[in-house]
Amino acid sequence: MTQPRKSIERGKPRRIAVIPCLNEAQFISDIVTRARRYVDEVIVVDDGSTDNTALAASGSGATVIAHKSRQGAGAATRTAFEAAKTFEADVLVTLDGDGQHNPDEIPQILDPIIRGEADLVIGSRFLNPHLEDVPRYRKFGIDVITWLYNIGSQTKVTDSQSGFRAYSRRLVEKINITEDGFGFSVQVLIQARKKDFVITEVPVSCIYHADGSTINPISHGLGVAFSVIKQRFMSKYLRK
Repeated sequence: MTQPRKSIERGKPRRIAVIPCLNEAQFISDIVTRARRYVDEVIVVDDGSTDNTALAASGSGATVIAHKSRQGAGAATRTAFEAAKTFEADVLVTLDGDGQHNPDEIPQILDPIIRGEADLVIGSRFLNPHLEDVPRYRKFGIDVITWLYNIGSQTKVTDSQSGFRAYSRRLVEKINITEDGFGFSVQVLIQARKKDFVITEVPVSCIYHADGSTINPISHGLGVAFSVIKQRFMSKYLRK
């Protein structure tokens, strides 16, 4: 397995947070304000919002990159990776814009990369012994998708669907996100594993809001599961 760099070079690493979001005007100002305490730049990728998400984000000090129309979570994260390259980030951290993730936990997500111990850090909800409010249907779907990723692999994770992640610069430069939807989350993991990047997890909290995601959980879960199977097949039998 390829070893991560022993430490980030050039003195203090440049940290950038990117928040992909869609219609999150009610949460985004607070998230941006808190995230700015821990990073050098906060970028909001507005994936075609029809509310005041972009205005609220820019008013709170974020740089806003707006998609003209909704393209999907994977497309928004692809834009996040491109932004990290443009802004010359040594470390990229992504978090959701719906208030589920706690920006005050950004340092613990970044730390393994800063110390040169990992290239990809997943903020896992299921390593937190105090987290009890994950809806059962969500937990079941995540468990199935994570099992599909883990099966037959020596590199296993507990939360393949977490959007609270940190990436090293060299990983960002080598990963190619082609999935526009939520399947990107496992596509990144499969590519990282195949390229021998070091993946680790740290425990994080998570808050589920009653007026949060409106995505149908069944169609969402089936879509991601199909994407995992497709990506694993391509990774095993097709050359990149």
